[in-house]
Amino acid sequence: MSDSDERTSAGEAPQSTGEAPQSKRKDARRNKESLLDAAAAVFVTSGVEAPVRDIAARAGVGLGTIYRHFPTRADLIIAVYRHQVEACAEAGPALLATGPTPHAALGQWINLFVDFLVTKHGLASVLQSDDAGFGTLHAYFLDRLVPVCAELLEAASSAGEIRSDLEAYELMRGVGNLCIGAESDPRYDARRLVDVLIAGLRRPN
Repeated sequence: MSDSDERTSAGEAPQSTGEAPQSKRKDARRNKESLLDAAAAVFVTSGVEAPVRDIAARAGVGLGTIYRHFPTRADLIIAVYRHQVEACAEAGPALLATGPTPHAALGQWINLFVDFLVTKHGLASVLQSDDAGFGTLHAYFLDRLVPVCAELLEAASSAGEIRSDLEAYELMRGVGNLCIGAESDPRYDARRLVDVLIAGLRRPN
């Protein structure tokens, strides 16, 4: 008789490590994140009205898998929106810790923010029948990202790299305005203009 059999016969239930359920949950979370990454990439190149089959093909899953997680297109877009907000928020401290300078970290983060804005394009029209839902998402976006941008600005300002009189919300609003309409005008490069803006924050040597 094995040790586990002896414990069972003595009225002591076999112990379970819980590793299998935890591993399955981690795998499921990773799979869902991979799906959202694929959807975000397709939205960037083809817009939020891109065929779901394109997203499935990029993610390497069947259509049923996507619809099981996200029954409607709005569900998928909202999930991508939240996923991208979290990724952008988490990237700020990481870039600040690993970047060569705070100003460089700020520039890298703003580039991620621009990617997010492109991904978000079309969200308002999809949610136009749910103004309250859109308002909630916008508040979530501000709550998560404005403090991250403020931290990056403060670090670059404290290092003497940039001017200190710019608010995070003001910068993010300006970047957002530079991105408006960029997807419909091939002669306009919003990212180049954003790069000029970030470079212009530098203090003169």
